Amino acid sequence: MTKTTHEARPLAGKRILIGKPGLDGHDIGAKIIALALRDAGAEVIYTGLRRSPEQISRIAIDEGVDAVGLSILSGSHKELVSDVIAQLRRSGMASARVFVGGTIPLEDQEFLHDLGVTAVFTADMPLTDVVCRMADALS
Repeated sequence: MTKTTHEARPLAGKRILIGKPGLDGHDIGAKIIALALRDAGAEVIYTGLRRSPEQISRIAIDEGVDAVGLSILSGSHKELVSDVIAQLRRSGMASARVFVGGTIPLEDQEFLHDLGVTAVFTADMPLTDVVCRMADALS
């Protein structure tokens, strides 16, 4: 039995920004996620390293994205995510879904959800689960 288009490419038609806020210089995980999302049909825009919340928000607006994924390994996820979400709201992008991945302690995940983060992904999560959860949230 063959997969339907939705099953094979569950993120088809979605535009997703992958951002690396702050001073963290490690982006292998962000690039792996970007490739997985592209394989699932999304158009992915990658900001590159060391972007400010203002830059990420501006790129999200300019690109008209459906979601913003933030990759943070530096431990400053609370501040950076708060700043990015505030910038998105000020810029009229409050409806964009925000996803966070990286080194996020379990005890900080509720804080991020309370800010409005749709989902938090950690390094131990299979890529297929990340794609499925994003597809569900964006459908």
